[in-house]
Parts: sequence; C-alpha cells; structure tokens
Amino acid sequence: MYSTIFVVMGVSGCGKSTVGAQLAAALGLDFLEGDSLHPAHNVARMAAGFALSDADREGWLQTLAGRIRQARAAGQGLVLSCSALKHAYRDILRQGAPDIFFLYLHGDAALLTARMSARTGHYMPLSLLASQLATLEIPVVGENAQRFDVASRPEDIVAAVVAQLRESRSTTR
Repeated sequence: MYSTIFVVMGVSGCGKSTVGAQLAAALGLDFLEGDSLHPAHNVARMAAGFALSDADREGWLQTLAGRIRQARAAGQGLVLSCSALKHAYRDILRQGAPDIFFLYLHGDAALLTARMSARTGHYMPLSLLASQLATLEIPVVGENAQRFDVASRPEDIVAAVVAQLRESRSTTR
C-alpha cells in the first residue's frame, strides 16, 4: 500500500480517468474522479460550450484540495483525476499535500480530438479542447511531475509508474 497522493492531469480526452482508475487499482488506492465534484453550474457551462474561468474553478479546486488533505491526514494514498491546467491550480491542490505527485498526460491535438470525438456520454464538448490547450501550463521542474505521452497504452503508463515506485522504494531502503 502506498501513501502517495497522485494527480493524473491533462486536457480533456487525454485519458485521466482511465489511467487514474488503473493506477489506483494497481496500487490498492482509492480513485477520485475530479470531474464528479464539479458543481452543477460548472458542468452546465461546459456542456453549453463555455470554458470555465479561474473563478469558476476556484471552489472546485478547493474541494479537491480538501479531499487530498483528508487522505493525507488519514495517512492514505489517493489517485485523483483533475485537469490541473495551470500552475496556480496545481498550487491550490498542493495545499492539501505539498508532496503531491502529478502525472501529466499529454498528446498530439489530432489524437486528443479523435478521442473526444469518439467518446459518448460526457458533458465536455470537443469545442472546448482548443481553450484547454491554450490554457494549459505544462508542469515545470520543481512541480513534482512526470510526463507521459498518451499515444502509449494506459496499461503501459501505469506499469511505468508502478515500476518507478518500486524502484524508488528499493533504493531508499
């Protein structure tokens, strides 16, 4: 069992939920789909094709930080999916656990477009992908983030993370 808090981040269509759920299962951690905690107002805005403002996201990010804080206080690990597009958004999440680890899923715009076009039952329209890509601030050195190309299979991304965790555990013993 790991007590690490992971945030699987990136724009819509990158596979945050898939990778996050698989990683949580592989590590025996709880998985929290960040989108499930958006207030109804945010979901309605996005479904109508309007990008969220920083003010729209503030309360949602504070809620996610609270969930992270609860897991940390309980000594439990957690895998959370969240776009975490801006450095400032990631800073809010770090209020819950300063040592949070970000898995940044990135991909070619054409691949992301194809994925979003193929999915059904999600409120996020393809029309918002361009605004998310424009808003995205790629994690920089010092943000405790690792980058993964979504052209890779989710299983391979999860296997790489698990292998790195095992390796880091064996070198710190």
